[in-house]
Amino acid sequence: MNRPYQWHPESQERTNLQRALVTRVPPNPLVVGWRWRYEIILLSGFVAGLAFAVISFGAVPTIITAVVTVVTALSFPAARRSAIDRAWCIITPHRVRVGCAEGLIYSSRGKIPIILWTSHQPFGERVVLWCRAGTSVQDFVCARAVLTAACWAQDVEIFFDTQRMHLVTLDIRRRPLDLGGGGLDDEFPRDPPAQPFTQIDDQGASPEVPQ
Repeated sequence: MNRPYQWHPESQERTNLQRALVTRVPPNPLVVGWRWRYEIILLSGFVAGLAFAVISFGAVPTIITAVVTVVTALSFPAARRSAIDRAWCIITPHRVRVGCAEGLIYSSRGKIPIILWTSHQPFGERVVLWCRAGTSVQDFVCARAVLTAACWAQDVEIFFDTQRMHLVTLDIRRRPLDLGGGGLDDEFPRDPPAQPFTQIDDQGASPEVPQ
């Protein structure tokens, strides 16, 4: 049986006030290393490859080869666009974490939700998060403007899984899809991952959720 899932703004305000008094716990070194794993791997690989090339072929040939390779790769629009898209998939999780911290989306122990994965989408990126106990999709709805600004995006759409309420999906929209007549919406039909939780009426009622 379905019942309307009621959202109470006064309860959310009380929760935010309580969180404002909580000191957010900084991540431990292992968590920091995991969050920055792509940057660490890329930097380590670049330094190791550069050192090997300099030792094997000399500094000048290595620099010339590296510059020519980068310029040639970036001269192709498809390669340049792919590189930018992959870069955003690395940058966006960091920005989401900043948005969670600034939007007071963390548990009573001061921990923000866990980012499970980030994927590239025609509109930008899709981020799936695991809400810790004490956080919920309501927190993301209240902090939507903060998240949008933190992610340097046009908008952030919020979805939740009706069967697993601890999973929240954020669609980080960096470019419009509806271009009018044969736009990207036709080429890339949108398939939301879960029930949208972006429309809340004046009484605080949200879409029905199975109980």
